[in-house]
Amino acid sequence: METGPIFIGGLANTGKTELRLMLEAHPHLCFTRRTYMWTRFYERFGDLGRPENLEKCLTAMLAHEPIRQLQPDLARIRAEFAQASPTYARLFGLFHAHHAVRMGKPRWGDQLGHVEQFAAPIFDAFPTARMIHMVRNPRHVYEEAMARHRQRKGKVGWTTADWLSSVGAGKENLARFAGRYKMVRYEALMAQPEQTVREICHFIDEDYHPEMLAAAVTDKPKGPGQKAGGDAPQPNARMSPGEVAFMRTYASRDLHALGYSLDGVKLSLRDWLLFLLVDWPANRAAMAAWRTANPGRYA
Repeated sequence: METGPIFIGGLANTGKTELRLMLEAHPHLCFTRRTYMWTRFYERFGDLGRPENLEKCLTAMLAHEPIRQLQPDLARIRAEFAQASPTYARLFGLFHAHHAVRMGKPRWGDQLGHVEQFAAPIFDAFPTARMIHMVRNPRHVYEEAMARHRQRKGKVGWTTADWLSSVGAGKENLARFAGRYKMVRYEALMAQPEQTVREICHFIDEDYHPEMLAAAVTDKPKGPGQKAGGDAPQPNARMSPGEVAFMRTYASRDLHALGYSLDGVKLSLRDWLLFLLVDWPANRAAMAAWRTANPGRYA
């Protein structure tokens, strides 16, 4: 059976990089990351069948360093692009496919945050593609961001809206693209790496290679005594009780559906006051701001 490209999507801090490194160790697979072709250039320049629009798109793409690093042969891309339907997906695919050939790999893949939002046009263009959607407990997504960058008030609301959007798109894609779309929990990849990678290899129609497990080098913070292959490492930063309560209020249904335990939280009188007067209004406003900033995203 003909195999298509592989896309790794999901939010930041959900294990996309760890999975990409594992898959990239496979002798057949060549992956890129953060080319942002779909999120920054898709449908931004009109009909690519018009030469002037194609050139504007190519100029914009080549201004982006990660795309230049693919060392594209523009003459070859233009010639092959003219041979079939002038779609954005075909143009993006030519960049990736040519790069994979240069790397001596027969199959290409791309790691791109939020690519799950583009599943429909991707599968329309690449019917045999596979998309792997990484998910993680949103509390730990947020806490890892806290450990790296100071988070302002209301950020929990933004993160919760982003997580709900990503998971919502994933559920819809699972139903619509059965057999071609898979959601993988970060916690499963960390706790049972061999079993999880074997399942992913079966999903993408590739043989499992033991060296794939040794490839996931990560700088993510680990808990005390954390060992490779153990429980998923958790960040050292911690959300306040009010922030946990807010996130659980809005995400409990999807947390339960994905098999996450609902963390119990006890609010003192002071915590309740902070929750009602600070956490709740600030995070509700942030959720509204997220929806305003992302009008085309699944909500």
